[in-house]
Amino acid sequence: MKKAFVVLAATLSISSAFAQTASAPAAPATAASPAAAGAHREQRVEQRIAQLHSALKITPAQESQWNTFADVMRSNSQTMMQLVQQREASGAQRSALDDMKQYAQISQAHADGMQKLVAAFEPVYSSLSPEQKTLADKAFRDHEHHGGRTGRKHRSGKPQTPAAESGGQ
Repeated sequence: MKKAFVVLAATLSISSAFAQTASAPAAPATAASPAAAGAHREQRVEQRIAQLHSALKITPAQESQWNTFADVMRSNSQTMMQLVQQREASGAQRSALDDMKQYAQISQAHADGMQKLVAAFEPVYSSLSPEQKTLADKAFRDHEHHGGRTGRKHRSGKPQTPAAESGGQ
């Protein structure tokens, strides 16, 4: 069960990889209303979009393709937020089977969202200059696709890899 929670946490953090700035601190767990949590998530998405736009030095000629990519980021975030809210709403009434079904639904939504994100980013990346591609490669590599947290370490003190975080599976 512990592994399932670790995998769920990894999935949720990966889903927001594009939606968080690399320097954003983790939000403290509070009893915030769903509306406040949603507003906070939307703010993180917009911050990440603005950060990437600036870091990649998007030109006016690339703006249309960029806007399509940014809209997919927003849509993916909204989908994940709704699924997480549904999961939280079911709370203690959720059976083990329901828990697994909801986890599968979240995982599938994440995979679908990533496919949409890749499809939207391909034209952006293709339109980038060599300098911009280098910046993009660095921005995404440094961000590590783990909710914006770079340089995380395992309890052993060794840097974590995606395989290490998911138990090698």
